Amino acid sequence: MLNTLRNPTFRHLFAAQLVALIGTGLATVALGLLAWQLAGDNAGAVLGTALAIKMVAYVTLAPVAAAFAERLPRRAFLVTLDLIRAGVIAF
Repeated sequence: MLNTLRNPTFRHLFAAQLVALIGTGLATVALGLLAWQLAGDNAGAVLGTALAIKMVAYVTLAPVAAAFAERLPRRAFLVTLDLIRAGVIAF
């Protein structure tokens, strides 16, 4: 299995995916803590609603974003999306 990590392209892709998963996990934990801080006993309902809205946005916006992304340079588009996501998390 470690032979696959000798391929530099795969290694970079794997590292990027790992960083993205860690960031997503931390954002989900932070959202849960924010819901608890804001809503107290109703944090479960608030978090459930927020995560449901997130999933609906993924399902409805993904096809539109894919069609839009075909017309743009991939790397610049992905970097821009990552910067926007980081800005939202920082806000």
